Amino acid sequence: MAKKILIIEDEELLYNILKKKLELEGYEVSIAENGVEGLEKVKKINPDLILLDIVMPEKGGFEVMEELQKEDDFKDIPIIIISNSGQPVELDRAKELGVRDWLIKTEFDPEEVIEKVKKQIG
Repeated sequence: MAKKILIIEDEELLYNILKKKLELEGYEVSIAENGVEGLEKVKKINPDLILLDIVMPEKGGFEVMEELQKEDDFKDIPIIIISNSGQPVELDRAKELGVRDWLIKTEFDPEEVIEKVKKQIG
């Protein structure tokens, strides 16, 4: 059965590129365009991995991670952050919340995302 990936990201161009790439690799991909929708989808599909943006409307990435940490069913889902910011203070907070990896939007290419996903869930 295909591994499920949830992309929680509000930038349409970015999530469309990632969705195509990941589906070509055989993953089942769902999209949520904000943190509120993202949390609903996590509960519905219980993904194997989450690609998460930090700055989004309605609920940001840190709030999403904090909520997932409170739920035993979801706190161990690997999370890879995709963000425009790579501030050390944000990276430290993300690590405290269990983030497994981090990508800077302006610097990554989709192949790098695939590599990081494979490293986490095969």
